[in-house]
Amino acid sequence: MNKGLIYAIIAYFLWGIFPVFWKALQNVPAKEILCHRMVWSFVFVLLILINKRHWKWLKLIKTNFKIALIFFGTASLLAINWFVYVWSVNHGLIVETSLGYFINPLLSVILGFIFLKERPRFFQWIAIIIAAGGIFYLTFSYGIFPWIALTLASTFGFYGLLRKTAPLNALEGLSLETAILFFPAAFYLINLEIFRTGSFGHGIPQTTFLLAFSGVATGLPLLFFSAAARKITLINLGFLQYIAPSLQFLLGVFVYHEIVSRTRLTGFIIVWIALLIYTVESIRHARRRNRKKLSI
Repeated sequence: MNKGLIYAIIAYFLWGIFPVFWKALQNVPAKEILCHRMVWSFVFVLLILINKRHWKWLKLIKTNFKIALIFFGTASLLAINWFVYVWSVNHGLIVETSLGYFINPLLSVILGFIFLKERPRFFQWIAIIIAAGGIFYLTFSYGIFPWIALTLASTFGFYGLLRKTAPLNALEGLSLETAILFFPAAFYLINLEIFRTGSFGHGIPQTTFLLAFSGVATGLPLLFFSAAARKITLINLGFLQYIAPSLQFLLGVFVYHEIVSRTRLTGFIIVWIALLIYTVESIRHARRRNRKKLSI
């Protein structure tokens, strides 16, 4: 099997089983988990940079303030995304988070159309319209606006948009983002220690270990993902991304026994139909394009 496919499967599998990790920390407030994730993610990428002796890219930031501004934006989006995700998982809303990541690829098409002047194809528009119908159905028939799903989809969608136009690669960008998040997060955790309300080192050893390991849990799938992105096509990468929300959905329903009513399931099915149309159309378009290249 292609190494890129293996890397992608590992990345999406790790993201898919993320709820198990955060559930093990459900006795820790989401805000504290978020700050530990910020701090230890920075430590993780810093150790990688030290090992690789990869510092030349810092000169680019010194000479171009716009880069720092872009990554301040991506860091803010990551912070919102991470907090909402952890909070949702630990409040028994794993199924809701999975909907966000099912919606994300379709939202990315809309963002590409609005900001990058990309032109969605006919069946991509059909998929977007059907998915929007599923969201409206969930909102009006279920009676609750799916704010968690849409927050996760929109923050990750805009994050991907900004990273697509930014000049730094995955490791460099993650290093800068976590460096930006490190200082306010460290300040918050130090205050918890001063007032003796923190969980790190004060509870069971398992909690302390998991909080410290949150940096590896965050950075490792990102590194596998960036390695995969360089080795396989975007079509394959896009198709494999459904591994993560599918696993999250299955965990929520069959492991953590979240209730999925018939009405809610109907809304999900509508979104899944949209994704099926989007995926099949993308694969067929890629095959037609490859045949044209071979015939030239």
